Amino acid sequence: MSTVLRRWASALLLLALAAGCAAPVAAPSQPAPGGEATGDKPYAGTTLRLVGANHPWQEAITPLLPQFEEKTGIKVNFEAYGEDQLNQKLTTEFTAGGSDIDVFMQRPLQEARVMQMNGWYEDLTNCVSDPDYDFADFAPGAVGTTTVRGVLTGVPIVTEQEVLYYRKDLLEEAGLEVPKTLDELKAAAAALTDRSKEQYGFVARGQRSPLVTQFSSFLYSYGGDWFDENRRATINTPEALAAIDLYGTLLREYGPPGVLNMSWPQAVAIFAQGNAALYTDASSIYANMLDPERSAVADKTGVAVFPAGPAGSIMYNVTSWGLAMYSGSRHKEAACEFIKWATSKEIVRITQGQGAVPGARQSVWADPAGTAAFPADWVEAVAASANGRSYDRPLVTAVTQARDIIGGAVVVSIEGGDYVTAANEANAQFQALLDSEQ
Repeated sequence: MSTVLRRWASALLLLALAAGCAAPVAAPSQPAPGGEATGDKPYAGTTLRLVGANHPWQEAITPLLPQFEEKTGIKVNFEAYGEDQLNQKLTTEFTAGGSDIDVFMQRPLQEARVMQMNGWYEDLTNCVSDPDYDFADFAPGAVGTTTVRGVLTGVPIVTEQEVLYYRKDLLEEAGLEVPKTLDELKAAAAALTDRSKEQYGFVARGQRSPLVTQFSSFLYSYGGDWFDENRRATINTPEALAAIDLYGTLLREYGPPGVLNMSWPQAVAIFAQGNAALYTDASSIYANMLDPERSAVADKTGVAVFPAGPAGSIMYNVTSWGLAMYSGSRHKEAACEFIKWATSKEIVRITQGQGAVPGARQSVWADPAGTAAFPADWVEAVAASANGRSYDRPLVTAVTQARDIIGGAVVVSIEGGDYVTAANEANAQFQALLDSEQ
């Protein structure tokens, strides 16, 4: 070959190599330099960044991380923040782009629609398709919570339902049965209210936005919902108005002073101090009333399924926390391995078995080891809620705004005002919000 031809051949080779380097096909996950990847540990040397909340699940999973690291050779760095801080951190990093977050805890009902719209989730459908993982073992309602527009945004790690907490001793002294219907709940609340003794028949969340999630089970049990199949707001239907009236009456007539400023920490404190007979709220906060170190009435407290309304006992059964993968993760295959491990039957049996993290695997609930740490009546109430609705607030992108609109109408009812007019106004505002999201 002539000198000229050799030079042209060399130049073409360099150009080809340069073009290949400019647009490499990146592997989803590569071991870090110096890693010892093997057939059994293909991602050894990889470091995952896990960002989550200061939460019982975080406390339960952290001591188990060395097991995963030993098994896979993957290092997991877990950063934990307060709930609001977590949301701010995720939003800031994902909006800026270039984040090195791999896996994160999410509140699907609060944030999933916005994050999915922004393209921040890796769809986990393929990740969980391994038959040995048995994704079908997860409760359908819990999976429904984490699924947005066909995208599996996360795997459920913590579930909760609305249940009824009640004072066994007060009901017995009054000759009353545990309320099985909302009418019976109202009658019992009236009978057990004695303001001269600072004893209140009923307590629940009365603060404008926080009350919406717990009001939801009243709404559903009356046959109502937030909007219909045509996305027409239904906050002022006869069913919704009846639910608003009952919730407002319970707190106005039989609730403690200052209820309008109460979210769950304030409401649970009233009950735990022995000043309330009946309390509807999330199953996940049971320890605040059943732990003798936190509650003065722990040995006198029972748990029952949410009382039935005209449409039956229709409570929420939701995933309050899920485990998600960032779409921009540089280690997607390793991140998938971690998610499958952290939500496997074996690990859920351990974390749930500690009595602080009610998971979503049906096989673990059927295993005595998975329920032994929970009170028997609590387990029965949760089991009876298995077919509850997979949402406890409107499924919209602007969740905070929607809760504020709807909660405002309920607050008017609690205050004894014209809740019908308030519901009509809230319905119009909520419809405008729905239209804006179309």
